[in-house]
Amino acid sequence: MHKHSDVTTRAIAPAHRRVAVDVAAVTAFAALTALSARLQIHLPITPVPVTGQVFCVLLAGAVLGPRLGFVSMVEYLAAGAAGLPVFAHGGGLAAVLGPTGGYLVGFPVAAAVVGWLWAVARGNRVAGLAACLAGAAVIHLFGGVWYALWSVIVTGAAALPAVVAQSLLPFVGVDVVKAAAAWAAAPGLRRRVGSG
Repeated sequence: MHKHSDVTTRAIAPAHRRVAVDVAAVTAFAALTALSARLQIHLPITPVPVTGQVFCVLLAGAVLGPRLGFVSMVEYLAAGAAGLPVFAHGGGLAAVLGPTGGYLVGFPVAAAVVGWLWAVARGNRVAGLAACLAGAAVIHLFGGVWYALWSVIVTGAAALPAVVAQSLLPFVGVDVVKAAAAWAAAPGLRRRVGSG
């Protein structure tokens, strides 16, 4: 009976360690995304700043996988919505509902998409890069549609070229670079957290 108890304890211990590592990794990526929001470059043609957030979101999906990557970005959004100044424009629901809120809402979806596609890629490096690029596209889809709706509802502006010029064009090149950087960094970090 004593031997059986020892075996059970040894079997449970790794599971507890795995949960602890997962929780720590989820929170670490949420915190990293918050810190990356402080890295800002403001462009004169758009209210959307260039930040390091997209890199962190894509990396979270690639490293943590679809489920934990999603959870990490939900944790980040919850902290910001609760009022913590973790977004590029501060914190609170006003930041989420503002013109750049769509990018934030797209973060969990993008992380999940990257994580799923990365798993499907099964180590194929080209497919892994495509996964990160797809995640960046998801963020811009959410952000662009949200920005367009916000422009129509709040300002009455419905000019599609202006919306595209302000919410997409200034960021395409830099986000391709961020996707490539996340793709390059992910394999080493996955080994560290035990994801692959």
